[in-house]
Amino acid sequence: MHKVNGRYEVYGNPITRRQSRAADRWQQMFVRKFADDRDQPYHLEVRDNPYLGDLLGLRDVVRVDGPPQAGGLDHLTDNGVLISTIRMGFGHYRIAMAGASAARAMGFTPYWLDLLSIPGITSEVIDWCNTWYSRWSRISQRSRAFDRYVWEPVTTGDPTLPGLSTLLNTWIVGWPWRFLKTNVKDHKMSELFADLHRALPAELPTLTAHMWNCMGAVSGGMTNVVDMMFDNWPMAFQLTEGAKHGVQSPAGYYGFRAMRGFDERDRVLRPVPAEAIHYTGHHVDHELVENIEGDCAARLARMRAGEPRRLLLTMGGAGAQRELFMAVIEHLLPRLREGSVALLVNLGDHESNWDWLREELGADAGLVQSHFDWEDTQAFATALADGEVRGLHVFLHDNIFHAVYATNLLMRVVDVMITKPSELAFYPVPKIFNPRVGGHERWGAVRAAELGDGTVEARTVPQTLQAIDLLTEADDLLELYCEQIVRNKATGTYDGAYRCVELATGRTFIR
Repeated sequence: MHKVNGRYEVYGNPITRRQSRAADRWQQMFVRKFADDRDQPYHLEVRDNPYLGDLLGLRDVVRVDGPPQAGGLDHLTDNGVLISTIRMGFGHYRIAMAGASAARAMGFTPYWLDLLSIPGITSEVIDWCNTWYSRWSRISQRSRAFDRYVWEPVTTGDPTLPGLSTLLNTWIVGWPWRFLKTNVKDHKMSELFADLHRALPAELPTLTAHMWNCMGAVSGGMTNVVDMMFDNWPMAFQLTEGAKHGVQSPAGYYGFRAMRGFDERDRVLRPVPAEAIHYTGHHVDHELVENIEGDCAARLARMRAGEPRRLLLTMGGAGAQRELFMAVIEHLLPRLREGSVALLVNLGDHESNWDWLREELGADAGLVQSHFDWEDTQAFATALADGEVRGLHVFLHDNIFHAVYATNLLMRVVDVMITKPSELAFYPVPKIFNPRVGGHERWGAVRAAELGDGTVEARTVPQTLQAIDLLTEADDLLELYCEQIVRNKATGTYDGAYRCVELATGRTFIR
């Protein structure tokens, strides 16, 4: 991003002077709001990750008060890949874990950097943004008017939405995510993270799972940054001039390459240079991709043996959709009691949602088999590979690493996953899509439905329940989805994480 004659430009496309001044004011608002510690040194050191260190070989990059005990971080460039992410929901952690898994499979050591774990203005700014994002997500699930006229347009910038939406968001809210002015606004905010990244080796191969990580790294002078891009709906705020971009779908590739729809007046913009953007495929963990054929064969074998259909219901990181969760459970209670279906519910790390669910279940809470210990969850998933399962199982963990990775363990040994069409839309498991939380998620379901590894988005509770009945009472859809997943693997559809590591390191992945 550059400034020419008072106007910021992204890949040679200028925004207005008024928008440029607004982006500068946005940055200064954070400087005034939080203690600006950018003149303080960033002392960083490496520690073992206590949660997934054994499974993914993760090592954490943390900020310490004084000079690090182990000296500088130059050794990270020997055979390391930096995995940079933040917690905004679970999706950006999920993408980062896929990058870490692929990096390890390719012989690298993954170094984990969560910007929310770095004390100072970096975490304060992101925490403020995340708090508002989660709040708006939950409101969108409770208010149809807010969802239709505010949240959907903000998260898509879709000009086909109702006219009042355009009025509210262009003139009042002013920052739909799709438009180029939002890219500049986010980049100016992310410049506040530059000093943190200057404390890292500039040439360190880096994968980022969120554009703020990418923008902060480039602002800090890092020269080998690959952004593992999320969703399937191109939006300008995901681009970072100075980085490479790994896009998960061909349609997304075209949208970003052409910068299609990134101007609020729908003007044609200069395209993103070809060397800055790459179609990689879906960002999926190595252990999931490697075992696709065996996992799908096991699903079909259970189906033909008449075993209870195994369903996995996942709660997102914002903790929305409680009512939908309860509707699904109530719908399945008769079949859970008779043992014809098994339902696994991953509540992530939302302890309050377990309190809520237990109260809602009332006397039926006695049906729940709880898995709140990580060793127990691992053992349970391992046993399911060859064993049987019935009843209602609830999973809850006290940290985001186990909360996210529990779904990775369980999706390998279930038949169908029920999820909103966020980052899990790109994973190689048969999927039922319940309603989206934000318009940008809509296109993840479209991608999966066209690839044949998931349903279309069920926009209402009755539609979700119908999809559940179709995939549990008949065999045709499950067989179709399993066959398509195996075909998709053969074409490299799920190889995005490997390809992003290749872009960052120059090393080719060989199966």
